[in-house]
Amino acid sequence: MALPEHLGDLRKAVETGRVPRRSIKHEMRANLIRHLRQNDQLFPGIVGYEGTVIPQITNAILSLHNFVLLGLRGQAKTRILRGLTSLLDDQLPVVPGCQINDDPLAPVCRACRTRVAEEGDALPIAWLPSEQRLVEKLATPDVTIADMIGDIDPIKAVRAGLELSDELTMHYGLLPRANRCIFAINELPDLAGKIQVGLFNILQEGDVQIKGYPIRLPLDLVMTFTANPEDYTARGKIITPLKDRIGSEIRTHYPRTRQAGMTITAQEAWVTRHGDGDDTIETVVPPYISEIVEEVAFVARNNPKIDKRSGVSQRLPVSCLENVVSNAERRALANGESTAVARVADVYAALPAITGKFELEYEGELQGADKIAREVIRDAVGQVFEGWFTDVDTHAVIEWFDLGGTLELGDATPAAELLEQTGQIQGLLELAEHTRITRTDAAARVASAIEFVIEGLYARKLISRNDEWQYRATAEPRRATPTADQFFDTDIHIPRGRKKYYN
Repeated sequence: MALPEHLGDLRKAVETGRVPRRSIKHEMRANLIRHLRQNDQLFPGIVGYEGTVIPQITNAILSLHNFVLLGLRGQAKTRILRGLTSLLDDQLPVVPGCQINDDPLAPVCRACRTRVAEEGDALPIAWLPSEQRLVEKLATPDVTIADMIGDIDPIKAVRAGLELSDELTMHYGLLPRANRCIFAINELPDLAGKIQVGLFNILQEGDVQIKGYPIRLPLDLVMTFTANPEDYTARGKIITPLKDRIGSEIRTHYPRTRQAGMTITAQEAWVTRHGDGDDTIETVVPPYISEIVEEVAFVARNNPKIDKRSGVSQRLPVSCLENVVSNAERRALANGESTAVARVADVYAALPAITGKFELEYEGELQGADKIAREVIRDAVGQVFEGWFTDVDTHAVIEWFDLGGTLELGDATPAAELLEQTGQIQGLLELAEHTRITRTDAAARVASAIEFVIEGLYARKLISRNDEWQYRATAEPRRATPTADQFFDTDIHIPRGRKKYYN
């Protein structure tokens, strides 16, 4: 459908219903209703909020509310706000050259009213695409009321010979320039209290007043905000009268399942590096490595030595996975291997992508971020290993270490060397096959699975390892490996291979 080019054409299009004319909140509501009826996916790329956050946002939009997204860092708050443009019409008619996107059929600024009166139906029409109808502002303490609302421009008044109170001397701030758009303020508590007061009128009455002069602009806006919880953000808070004027407060959260987190990480992390013009080798991330990387974030969020009020961003597993792949690349290139397959050792090598993503409690500060991060990785490996090897007999491998066997591996050990060193351990390859690899797979894949088994035994404290990556029997005393006749305890059936026998 051809878009009207002049005001007269626009009037006819509105009268016939070809071009809808409505406020932005009703526009978003109408488009949301259409998406719901068609069962379209709302906010593509947002994972884990299907039953929690997205329904609440839907209710806020259907209620014509302004709303605030309240949550810790790395919970996709800004991405959600940017996704709101999908609920806008593809094109919006505006007066060309107007700084506040005036409606040609009902202009609010004096300059546009004058143009409409002079040019009539011949007035040209400009069209504003939906992606340009989001105005974002990161709240910082230095933001002034003039930045947000506007101010008088004395130079403009002198040049035009106008009184300072004349509407044509106004310099519009961000809010007026966001007229008929979505206005998003990120980190609202960082906005000074007196500036927050300046938002009262726009939220309640829908207008702004510039510099105290009796000129009011009735603006058409959707106001959205993001904020961290007030008990963490010591820099400031959302003042109570402003919270009272925001229609809905929606709390976001971190992924609640490992699978949801893995989906987000796979979506965001740069992992597939071969074939996009980059002169590198093929990279492979086995599923258990993806699980370990994601579990690192889950373990960190529950670690008592890590500050829960600060949160552990979803950016942690994203950055960690990228570093894991890079370390696998480095090893493969150095050893002349054709495929870079990620290993558990690469997760430990990704410490620089982990330690900066959390804040420590006092006890954690005493131990240091590196030590806490290594503990978190070890716990994550143990959790994932237990999931892959539930009720699997591991006593043969543990017995090899108990009899004095030792291994010395590292994140730079070539796959062929790792297989050669571990080939003497009876039952190890059979355990590795539980990760869905076969003996005919590439050496790098088999080496990754074998290292996962060894690191899993270490994480479950069934064998020990020092900082030089030397594996040996744990120093803790063990019971003898049970025979078939000893398979049952006196009272309880204990499956073979459980940790009970190797304490």
